[in-house]
Amino acid sequence: MQRPESRRRDRGYNQAELLAEYLATAIAIPFESAAIVKIRDTVPQVGLNFKERQTNVAGAFQALPTRVQGQRVIIVDDVYTTGATLRACAQALLDAGAIKVWALTVASARAA
Repeated sequence: MQRPESRRRDRGYNQAELLAEYLATAIAIPFESAAIVKIRDTVPQVGLNFKERQTNVAGAFQALPTRVQGQRVIIVDDVYTTGATLRACAQALLDAGAIKVWALTVASARAA
């Protein structure tokens, strides 16, 4: 199982993070990549069905209340397939006290 840090190291970048940072700069809002962290390993979502994707990322993220409490948050992802990761991240943000969470994606793919 490859951790996000190792995938980033292999690629040299995190495309969703680059998109989020560009968007934040373009519309003059704060960018906080460290507001949410992955707290457990997951398998890559590629090849998993809808239910497997939901289970794979459930509880895998934790948001930092000191950064998100009382805030409106935009999550940016590169590709929307089933929304499992976006939902898991949104739940972590809401659990940490965010008052509203929106998700933006660049592309949508059909779920396997």
